[in-house]
Amino acid sequence: MRCIIARFPFDLTRSGVLESMKGIKPEQVIGESVIIGRRTYPVKQVGQVITRQDRRDFSAGEILRAMTRLGFTCPTLRRTTAPLPALTPSQQASALLGPPAAV
Repeated sequence: MRCIIARFPFDLTRSGVLESMKGIKPEQVIGESVIIGRRTYPVKQVGQVITRQDRRDFSAGEILRAMTRLGFTCPTLRRTTAPLPALTPSQQASALLGPPAAV
């Protein structure tokens, strides 16, 4: 499959990605991830290995899109904490003004 990552064309295949990631130890997953074989890799690590580019040159979305099209599982993050409650307008104003100044 031909895809564009960081403005460069790549011809990626599922077997090619599996071969590239063989022997690579997965880093700790904090954000988005890709399951390749039995291991879960951070998206940026996979992108760095298959493109041989610096991680800052591409977005996680580019790699996720390519890996999904190749048939790899890309689990989504789930929020583990409850969302913050909405503030009333007076609470918002108080937060913007900050604590009262000491005189």
